[in-house]
Amino acid sequence: MKNVFLALALIVSVAASAQVPSVTVENFKGEAVNTQSLLQEGTPMIVSFWSTTCKPCIMELDAIYDALPDWQEEAEFNVVAVSTDDVRMLAKSKSLAEGHGWSEEFILLFDKNRDFMRAMNVSMMPHVFVLDAKGNVVYSHTSYTPGSELELFEAIRKCSK
Repeated sequence: MKNVFLALALIVSVAASAQVPSVTVENFKGEAVNTQSLLQEGTPMIVSFWSTTCKPCIMELDAIYDALPDWQEEAEFNVVAVSTDDVRMLAKSKSLAEGHGWSEEFILLFDKNRDFMRAMNVSMMPHVFVLDAKGNVVYSHTSYTPGSELELFEAIRKCSK
């Protein structure tokens, strides 16, 4: 049991020290964007990996979208929503994001080849990270249950202090 705990502690510490890798993806306008450019603002961020077929992903992003005005009164941060749908689903991904209003409030990225997803070791969705102003992963979770978005905001508040 002690070995399991030590292994888990090591995994958590490695994850907590991880940073955003340099990967080229597409933004909402179809322009190539390097993921490292997200760090230039020096602002904490929520990075959420989602797909059009993942209902919990959409529920979580909607919950973040609904809470965003209140959260941004307390802390400055960005929300980056990364679609992992392939090129065949790109139009549907963009349409869904626009229909939910995410294109107005979130930085939308489209990881058609799943390069960013692999670089961040995302294996299931939704997978959400909170990054501090330097791009260090300070919080991560998979799956979604209503209310778990509050954990994201708590991590953002800690980064903003």
